[in-house]
Amino acid sequence: MRTLRVLVAAALLCLVPAVSAHAAARLTYDLTYDFEDGTTQGWGPRGGGVSVTMTPDAAHGGTSGLLTTGRTATWHGASIVAPFVRGVGYTVTAYARLVSGQPAATIALTVQRTPTGGSTMYERVAAATVTDGGWARLSGNYLFTAESSDVQLYAESSDATGQFYLDDIVVTPLGDPTREPVGSDFEDGTAQDWAPRAAAALQSSAEAAHAGSRSLAVSGRSASWDGPALNVLGRMAKGDKYALSVWVRLGPEATAGRLGLSIERRTGGTPSYERVASPKDVPAGEWVQLSGTYTLAYDVDFLSVYVESDTGTFPFYLDDFSMKYLQPKPIQTDIPALKDKVPFVMGSALTRPDALGVHGELLARHFSGVTPGNELKWDATEPREGEFTFADGDFLVDFATRHGMTIRGHTLAWHSQTPDWVFQNADKETLLKRLETHVRTLVTRYKGKIAAWDVVNEVVDENQPDGLRRSKWYEIAGLDFIRTAFRVAHEADPAAKLFINDYNTEFPRKREALYALVKRLKEEGVPIDGVGHQLHLNIEHPPASSVEATIERFATLGVDQQITELDVSVYTDFVSSYDTIPPELLAQQGHRYKELFDVFRRQAANLSSVTVWGESDDVSWLRSWPIARLNAPLLFDDDLQAKPAYWGVVDPSRLPPPQRRLEAPAGTPKVDGKRDLEWDLLPDSPVARVGEVSAGFQARSSGKGLYVLAEVTDPTAGKDDRVTFTVDGTPYVVKRTGTSYSAKGAGGPKAAVRPTPTGYRVEALIPTGTDVEVTVSDSAGASTSWTGKVTAAPAIKLTSAAHRTPVLDGAVDRAWSAAPEIRTATWIQGTSGATARVRSLWSGSTLYVLAQVADPTLSEQSPNPWEQDSVEIFVDPGNGKTKGYEDDDGQYRISFSGRITVGGTFDAGGVKDHVKAVARTVPGGYVVEAAIELPTIALAPGTLLGFDTQVNDAAGTTRTSAVTWNDDTGRTYLDTSHWGVLRLTQG
Repeated sequence: MRTLRVLVAAALLCLVPAVSAHAAARLTYDLTYDFEDGTTQGWGPRGGGVSVTMTPDAAHGGTSGLLTTGRTATWHGASIVAPFVRGVGYTVTAYARLVSGQPAATIALTVQRTPTGGSTMYERVAAATVTDGGWARLSGNYLFTAESSDVQLYAESSDATGQFYLDDIVVTPLGDPTREPVGSDFEDGTAQDWAPRAAAALQSSAEAAHAGSRSLAVSGRSASWDGPALNVLGRMAKGDKYALSVWVRLGPEATAGRLGLSIERRTGGTPSYERVASPKDVPAGEWVQLSGTYTLAYDVDFLSVYVESDTGTFPFYLDDFSMKYLQPKPIQTDIPALKDKVPFVMGSALTRPDALGVHGELLARHFSGVTPGNELKWDATEPREGEFTFADGDFLVDFATRHGMTIRGHTLAWHSQTPDWVFQNADKETLLKRLETHVRTLVTRYKGKIAAWDVVNEVVDENQPDGLRRSKWYEIAGLDFIRTAFRVAHEADPAAKLFINDYNTEFPRKREALYALVKRLKEEGVPIDGVGHQLHLNIEHPPASSVEATIERFATLGVDQQITELDVSVYTDFVSSYDTIPPELLAQQGHRYKELFDVFRRQAANLSSVTVWGESDDVSWLRSWPIARLNAPLLFDDDLQAKPAYWGVVDPSRLPPPQRRLEAPAGTPKVDGKRDLEWDLLPDSPVARVGEVSAGFQARSSGKGLYVLAEVTDPTAGKDDRVTFTVDGTPYVVKRTGTSYSAKGAGGPKAAVRPTPTGYRVEALIPTGTDVEVTVSDSAGASTSWTGKVTAAPAIKLTSAAHRTPVLDGAVDRAWSAAPEIRTATWIQGTSGATARVRSLWSGSTLYVLAQVADPTLSEQSPNPWEQDSVEIFVDPGNGKTKGYEDDDGQYRISFSGRITVGGTFDAGGVKDHVKAVARTVPGGYVVEAAIELPTIALAPGTLLGFDTQVNDAAGTTRTSAVTWNDDTGRTYLDTSHWGVLRLTQG
């Protein structure tokens, strides 16, 4: 008999043996064909001469099964009128086995249907390799949405004459299949509906398992994209968000590899590929989770999730896959709209999924402008010459237009995301013609709709002598590609505002390089209307004052300015990762946004728009760049709820009090109002600007108390201008006039005040304490403060480099006798091992470093350079002491054999070619002599460089110890904040 499990008591389908099971109404319960009632339960032959009978000869469960014989074609088999209803999803499972003596074959469950007005279709539901040695499970999901007739479910075989049994066929309606979870654990010994994308072999395996006892082994891959795929068509709804997760492990004999999780979708047969989880390193012997979220933004006729590698065809295992619908939280309607709280256009980047569902609601409520993130770039709009595609661009422009939003076009000419064909066989004339066609086509299409265009993007490289990026555009066409792009865009839409857009414009070198370019082009008559500042920042660096300095600098050119891609990472480096972001970091981020928007509001006369690069954390590009990690850089969280960052923009009074931290290195500067060398060893910690008042603050710890410095910017002198240092609740006041006192009646601190070109400087010696507040007030009532904890730290080590030019040969020549020697003695791993005596010289733009290493046993066996016997030299030309690397900061590693490796920013692109070195082995160790070019600053006597050095000691393939000169944190390779200082001298 058939087993019926009621799911919903809304409708019932009467079932009798041998009667059609086609559903006149929606099936609301599991339908099982078990063939235990002595009939075929509605299943009949498909094809002439085919026989379908109930038999006791074989059964998966119970005592009977269904036998199919007499086949003469692969499509012959057993068939039934399908119990499927349009728009409803089903899971179909069955068990198959071959009659004894039959060769192995693929048995498949397939649906035949004829869409109204169309041709008959044949759609595979499930398939498996079947033998005569046991029952094989077939399982898959099925959904059709077009009105159709003659809907049949049938079983067929790749062996045209093969005979087979079927049993325990179960059809399970999913209700709303897009809300039902999908999972695979492979514990039943099958591939559970996963299929190869090409030649890969998939097999349930007991050799490895993440949980339980089995996983899916993937081998025989033909390409990096070849591997396991799961059909999820009908299991995702357009506009809905899903969480996907799978665990992966390297297969036998694979020692290294990177795996990622992706989606393939097709519409009208055209495939597209989207990343869910970027490829991650999978160490040998370890299970690694690949996880991410995905929103289906298109109508599709094919949809699958698959695992792929970034390179190679190594074998791997996967286990415990899950896909779950994420119920969205309603957006908050009881909070102010961002766009109503700022004096400029408040914009957000968006992609097609962001315009759907609650994401679209959030955009419409809070933002008055949008920037399509990818849909208007060259690879999206003209992937092949003359073949323009505007579906996604039109969709987003229409969305913005319906909601009355200003639209920024991003971007017409860029060195990235430009198809290879643009540059192939291109001389200057050909390239500029292609550029003109592309620009004119896009700008004309959206004339009157797109208000501003990023005409050229990221064309500046401050490390080049002329400040221009050596892109293919520049190499072929020089500056004429920029001139052409602006000219043609202006001709196509004279009313559109045309921008040059770049990143790192808040840094002085990049700022000045871009400034010079814009000034030159405007003087030539190039129609540049504005400058876009991307502002991909982090919670600590750079200071908001640097952003303001950039806006004020470009204001002198009379151009419009826009903040085009704002986000604030919670990380200060390119390596760290949190499983859960600490709440105090989110609070700190809120204060960071507050300081930035204070700048934007002050500069509103020079700014027409501020755009955040995504409306909520879940869509941020920083989830996958520079590495895959949890990041939260935007104003709304993953659930689209307001964060401290939002309140930092809208109502900073809702933020928790800021709790900053400052180290006070040991020191005893003279309290005389002069800025001693002691203070220059560190940059000042900024005290945010309020009105025209701002400051920088430092402290030094000593047995006498806490030495403090405040560099105050306050252009208008007043008798009540003052700095108040509050230590553990006790205020100490130093007035601009030089008067000092304690607000609690105790004697005033030892203090000195001197005027500066922009304000005044305060030095004072106050009692030691932990909780410190520095408040700067002026006579007009403006006040700004720094609040946090100050902790004592070791003194900053200082050494010097004499002005000499040694011969770079690994020999200690006479020039080195002028250089003082330092020793590595700060252990960050182990307590003994290889050490070095280090000296430095400089000449022209080059820093020379000599390291004489005591290390009797040398090894380069490890594939990791930091686990080899080596010397590392760390140089920060600006002595910025930042919690990360700036573009010109470098980590230069030289092994005992002279092998050079370079670290720094994500790709160390700004410094990787700046080092030359020679190494020589000597009795008891080795000598390293290095020359490091520092082209970003002018070296001169008195210049201070952030500087440190480290010796790595190896035994075999293992690093056994590491020792530095100054930095004791073990983070020398991540940030520059604890490096020592190298002072250049003439002698």
